[in-house]
Order: sequence, then structure tokens, then C-alpha cells
Amino acid sequence: MGDLSPLLQVREVIFVREGKTLLAPVSFDLHQGEFLWLTGPSGAGKSTLLKIIASLLEPSGGEVRFKGQPISELTPEAYRQRVSYVFQTPQLFGRTVYDNLSLPYQIRQQPVNRQHLAAELQRVGLSPDMLDKPVEQLSGGEKQRVALLRNLQFPPDILLLDEISSALDEANKQKVQQLIDRLVATGTAAIWISHDSVEMDDGRRRITLLPGGQESQHESA
Repeated sequence: MGDLSPLLQVREVIFVREGKTLLAPVSFDLHQGEFLWLTGPSGAGKSTLLKIIASLLEPSGGEVRFKGQPISELTPEAYRQRVSYVFQTPQLFGRTVYDNLSLPYQIRQQPVNRQHLAAELQRVGLSPDMLDKPVEQLSGGEKQRVALLRNLQFPPDILLLDEISSALDEANKQKVQQLIDRLVATGTAAIWISHDSVEMDDGRRRITLLPGGQESQHESA
């Protein structure tokens, strides 16, 4: 673990819509280079919490701080380059795999190395020949891995993962897990939503959310 001060602070964050509590109050700290499993039954607000942390939703109450500063005071575009959210249902852009993997470079006005992008695909068990493959021809698991790689072209401070291995077989789940582990070892913090008890049976910290109206969280190592 890196700096002793928290990278992320979640304080009594709650989300209510149309009088219904979708996320009961939750609080925790996340430090540099820390990996956190986030679990709980359907309706407990796991994806809602990640979207709040990613600054894609405004909480109904409570506060999220990034490096000590409320995220509400930060520029959303700059913040989202440091805190990256990978959706459960991949959101791909453009026409091809190349269009997606080159997008982070285009946003930052940096040159794109095609050979590097081809090599990146192999890190998650995809063929380098897939660069020019149309996105509509990809399987669900292929889309998940392309979306993940797109978010990792410029490693963020915090990576938010919403059931990103749900469409993968065991071999490719292992490849993705190893990729995330290597990233965490370099200092990136990660929060990963999962329902896979095998994935989570690794002795690492876990927070379990419960549906709104109940005690919202339970921590375990």
C-alpha cells in the first residue's frame, strides 16, 4: 500500500429515487494500490455506488472525496481520467476495435501506436488481428475485454469494475484478474463488483452491501 492518506473517502453516501432508497448509507476509505471486492444481492446499490464514485450520479446525501477534495468541486472530465469506470454492459464507440483503443490517445491528443494496441489485445486473450474487427461482430466477452483495455491505456488512480468478467470463461477470467493484479501492484486502486464466490475467495478486503433500509455494509478481509 502506498500513501497512508486515503485516495478515496466515501462518507455516509446514500441514493434515493422517487422516495425509494436504492443505496443505504455507506462509508469506507480506499488507499493507493488497494483492491476491494464489492458484493451484495441485487438491489443493494452496488452499481449505483460505483456510478456515484465515478461522478456519473449525484448522491442524495453524503460525500465522496478524491485525494481529500470533494469530487463535486472537481472538473468532471479531468476527474474521470483519474477515476475510470468500466460498465458491466460494455459501451463501445466508433466502428472497430481500433477506434475504441485509440480513443484515449485522441482525447489526450497523443499519437497512436498501432503495434502497441495489437499487443495490448493479447494481454486479455484476444488476437492482435482483431484491431480492425467491427464492434458489432464481437461477442459479449470480447466487448468486455476491449472496453477494459480502452480504460487501461492510461492507467487511472482508481479503477471501478462492474462485473466485467461475467461473460468470460475461466481461462479469460484468470487473464483479466492477472491484468488487474499487475495494475494494482503498480499503485492503482480497484473496486470490483462481483457475484463470483470463487473470484472473491482470495482473502482480500470485501464490502457487502445490503438492500436499502437495512444496515448497508459489512466488511471482511
